[in-house]
Amino acid sequence: MPLPALPAPRRIAEVDALRGFALLGILLVNVLVMAGTYGLTGGGGGGGVGAVSGGGGAGGAGAGTGGTAADSVVGWLVAFLAQGKFYLLFSFLFGYSFTVQMASAERAGARVGPRTVRRAAGLFALGLLHAVFLYTGDILMSYAVLGLILLAARNAAPGTARRAAYWIWGVFSGLLLLIALLSVLFAPTPGEVAEANAESAALTAGYRGSFADVVATNLDQLPLYLFGTVVAAGTVVPAFLFGLAAGRTGWFDRTDPAKLLRTVRIGLAVGVPAAALAASMEVGPLPERWSTLGGVLGMITAPALTAAYLAGMLLFFRTRPGRRAAALLAPAGRMSLTNYLTQSLVMALVFTGYGLGLYGRLGIAVPVLLALLLYALQLAVSGPLMRRFGHGPVEWLLRVVTLAGSPRRARPDADRASG
Repeated sequence: MPLPALPAPRRIAEVDALRGFALLGILLVNVLVMAGTYGLTGGGGGGGVGAVSGGGGAGGAGAGTGGTAADSVVGWLVAFLAQGKFYLLFSFLFGYSFTVQMASAERAGARVGPRTVRRAAGLFALGLLHAVFLYTGDILMSYAVLGLILLAARNAAPGTARRAAYWIWGVFSGLLLLIALLSVLFAPTPGEVAEANAESAALTAGYRGSFADVVATNLDQLPLYLFGTVVAAGTVVPAFLFGLAAGRTGWFDRTDPAKLLRTVRIGLAVGVPAAALAASMEVGPLPERWSTLGGVLGMITAPALTAAYLAGMLLFFRTRPGRRAAALLAPAGRMSLTNYLTQSLVMALVFTGYGLGLYGRLGIAVPVLLALLLYALQLAVSGPLMRRFGHGPVEWLLRVVTLAGSPRRARPDADRASG
């Protein structure tokens, strides 16, 4: 059976708005890692699989006791609502945008392969700089490497891509769940607890130190980042493939409200109880020995809430308030790469030693409040920037690398590729 024709490359405002919405969830997870919220919630979760898969790096919402009641509630809500879910939404949109980039290359008479490899190299370089100097929980290197799977699968039929996604998710989920169940049976020894406490103290000293200390600490955390990339591949690659299938079939142009509503209902029915249980295991109030299982459970069930968020936002964007919200979110989504890196820069200047040095000093609720304020500022700034320049600065740089030449200025009303 011949493949569906690729849709004409054009900018879809809803896709940009979804990407802008996902920026918030990514920021809420990342800020807790960069703030050093160790020992501030009632259960486990420090450095678990769920933290890594949620866009975090070393550490998660914390482990042990301490902190205020507000810290515990906010930490649980972030784990419940955000951790792992928005990373997958970005991944789905990344897979979708790949098909638009393919169509754009075909329209320009360019070869898809070289463009994709140059784009991956550019993303990897940006991600490496990001991980070394700002935040080890970078997602750009993961997308650069794992995204090459999209290039290999570009000629796959939509149904084949979806079946492959289910198989990858199922196999990885089964393996991780088995490992996590075994971890419940073996409580950490006093020596392992002491080692973990020593590592946490070393992280605190490193991130409160000089610029050189911060960079050295980030470099020390890179092996954990690489491990997290391997673990997260089990859900990220399926999201890529679902996005690829959506782009191949022109899904965003023909979404059915009834099907979207059904997706919301099923996603909430499965995702809410699973996410609540996972958050309770990972960050409390359940005992710490459940934290690894909670992280894995949260990661493998995150697609349910991600699907509900995706379908629910698409339905919302069709209402009058939703259209206004989409108009506010879309510019931030158009420059999501610039906004993502800016978030890390601001957080590094607040929490690390080469800035204000507030790592581990503010609890959980305060960093989340700061993240919300930063996100609101980005929404306010992104619109004027897009109207004035058409590209975010980092997006422009990446397009120069991808196209091996200077791109034309993007206009808000131009018929251009999304992402």
